[in-house]
Amino acid sequence: MLKHTALVAVLAHLRKKDTPFAVIDAHAGRGVYDLSSVEAKKTGEAEGGISRVLGEADLPDPLALYGELVRGFGEGCYPGSPLIAAKMLRRRDRLVAIEKHPDEFASLAAATAGIGNARAVHGDYRAQLKKLLPPPERRGVVLLDPPYEAEDEFIEAARAIIGSWRRFATGIYLLWYPAKHRASVDAAAGELLNAGLASLLRLELDVGAEAASEPGRAPPMSATGLLVVNPPFGFAGQMTETLRTLTTLLGRGPDARSSVTRLAGEPDAVSH
Repeated sequence: MLKHTALVAVLAHLRKKDTPFAVIDAHAGRGVYDLSSVEAKKTGEAEGGISRVLGEADLPDPLALYGELVRGFGEGCYPGSPLIAAKMLRRRDRLVAIEKHPDEFASLAAATAGIGNARAVHGDYRAQLKKLLPPPERRGVVLLDPPYEAEDEFIEAARAIIGSWRRFATGIYLLWYPAKHRASVDAAAGELLNAGLASLLRLELDVGAEAASEPGRAPPMSATGLLVVNPPFGFAGQMTETLRTLTTLLGRGPDARSSVTRLAGEPDAVSH
């Protein structure tokens, strides 16, 4: 929810200008998810997460807009980032959704097949970003959400952003991460800062610890974050309020907390 709400906030900002923009989802996944599936019910993530948000009538933007978009897909259906982005595209805007895993890509291609200004691409995001950037629109956002299955994925993602930023310096970049890998997060942020990026935010949400749902099963991830390169004007303030709301709605106890930290740049110095 942190990732998707931040994406909605960025896209709402880009929509304020008439000129077109591009959205590049570097780890698009399957596009849409069934909340009634056996695995979804086993983890209980929907009940403890999106269901609580959808049950609230008075939410701050962009959380309210995010909830409206999710409701539009119907009960029991949760849209991934490419379909959320597709719903916010105007006629001249464009989405490129990249997915490496063959099965996930097949589902992604089916989910985006009827969207005229969206294209699904099967391949490795690092090679694809080199081909896609800079976009012809010269405005846009790149979302990276690696699986973090290998030890070097944090640094690889940070270096991919650096290479992309050197080709498309005015783009907005969102890098999602599981916050439990603190040393790796700090190293990735350090790589970005050492490269000379002028504006960088770190957002984090920790809903607090929870016991495992069944014996032998690891407890669910409680903390997540985003590194945001070139955050748009007003984004930090919006996300501060959003994170406070999510902490209240999703918090599992007194350990729940959130933060918005500016690592580089002046407050609201960047506008796209």
